[in-house]
Amino acid sequence: MMTARTRETEIVVDKDVPMVRITREFDAPPEKVFRAHTDPELVRQWLGPRRLAMRIDHYDCRTGGSYRYVHSDGEHEFGFHGSFHEVRPAELIVQTFTFEGVPDEVALESMVFTDLGDGRTRLTGTSLVGSFAARDAFVASGMETGVREGYERLDEVLAAGSA
Repeated sequence: MMTARTRETEIVVDKDVPMVRITREFDAPPEKVFRAHTDPELVRQWLGPRRLAMRIDHYDCRTGGSYRYVHSDGEHEFGFHGSFHEVRPAELIVQTFTFEGVPDEVALESMVFTDLGDGRTRLTGTSLVGSFAARDAFVASGMETGVREGYERLDEVLAAGSA
């Protein structure tokens, strides 16, 4: 019998480079965690805070593809878009990320899916921006809540066997 373990999301703000590193382990193999990041129907189920609804305008997760989605609280909409630069199944996603409210600040992000064995995966994501001020604004925006809640929701999607 396998019991789900509570996982902590580690968010580290690099002091030397304008970057944030996010590390989280999941009780699912890399193929399933990867699929939850690439299938738009699954992405819609977990990405972002619980209080926001999500609409995906397009989501073409392949090398050379792009995406745009909108989070909404009923009154306000928050748009995000980017391009997928490198996508390797169950291994790596490299993409750009732009919050449309601050369109001049584009982050270069990578997500590495590491097989820990026993049906477990470590996901390590980095988000590199153009300045320390932009990085600090990104961190102050509430991203930590969205990331933590999103990964809790991803645990639920993975446990339900949807991925």
